[in-house]
Amino acid sequence: MRPRGRGMWDSQGRFGLDMTRPGGRAVLVGAVLTLLWLLALLLFPSGSGGWGWVAGASALVPPVLIWIAVGLIRSIDALRAEAESLRALLDQHPDRPDSLGVDAPRPAPRAPAAQAAYAPAAQVVRSTPTSAPRAAAPRAIAPQTAVPAPQPVPGDPRQTSLGFDAPSAVELPPEIVIQALNFPDGPEDHSAIAALREALRDPDHARLIRSAQDVVTLLADRGIITDELPAGPTDASAWRRFADGQRGQAVSAMGAITDPAVIEAATLAMRGDDVFRDAVHHFLRLFDRGATALIPRLSDEEIVWLAETRSARAFMLLARAAGLFGAT
Repeated sequence: MRPRGRGMWDSQGRFGLDMTRPGGRAVLVGAVLTLLWLLALLLFPSGSGGWGWVAGASALVPPVLIWIAVGLIRSIDALRAEAESLRALLDQHPDRPDSLGVDAPRPAPRAPAAQAAYAPAAQVVRSTPTSAPRAAAPRAIAPQTAVPAPQPVPGDPRQTSLGFDAPSAVELPPEIVIQALNFPDGPEDHSAIAALREALRDPDHARLIRSAQDVVTLLADRGIITDELPAGPTDASAWRRFADGQRGQAVSAMGAITDPAVIEAATLAMRGDDVFRDAVHHFLRLFDRGATALIPRLSDEEIVWLAETRSARAFMLLARAAGLFGAT
């Protein structure tokens, strides 16, 4: 009877190689190398002589080495296949030791003494009724006397509120606000520094001044210095119309900065920089609100003074670039 699935016989009992078995490819490679070696010996026979037996023995060394390597490869493949099958078996039954052919450990039987010790407890459990347990009788609670709440002492100096309210507005003279909107020229400009400190006490003016300072700094970073911007004459009536709520072409004369190159540079900066654009829009809203409240208190000369401040120059430029004064 011919062996099946071994050596040169396949799993169907026919002559050939069973490539599905471990080492099948190694056998095929070994057979091919052996045939090539024998073919080389036939094509290039060794010379005859006293050393012919040495040549014959050396001719057998390569096939022997080839089949030793084939045997090692087949052994390694067989071990790998067994490991894979064992791993698959463990994955299918991770919690069953009997799946590996090992009997599961069984609990040892109790000794008679232990059974006798547990018997009374088991009998008590079986004899206990399964009805719901009765609630315990309520205990008598001693009457408690009510403790009177502490009465507030008249004239108690302790704080009754946390004081988290927003700071109240501070009424400032117009000249203080105008000086603060222009910012100090340097550490020696003591009057402007004092005006700035005074204006920062009011929350609305403080927000406007900080926003104006941010915008003036951002413009300077882009080479636009508000002090050097060429501005036309100030139209006080246009500023008053602005304070009355008119916008667009009606207050176009308010935007006295009309240099096309500077306006184009500011427009490109607003389009290309989101941070700059957000800062500009925030400043325009705050200056609109602050100027609307301040201008009715100013004379025409003070309006001209306001228009010459760094904050007002930045507003005239950026409002023109944003199209708030209508088409140029």
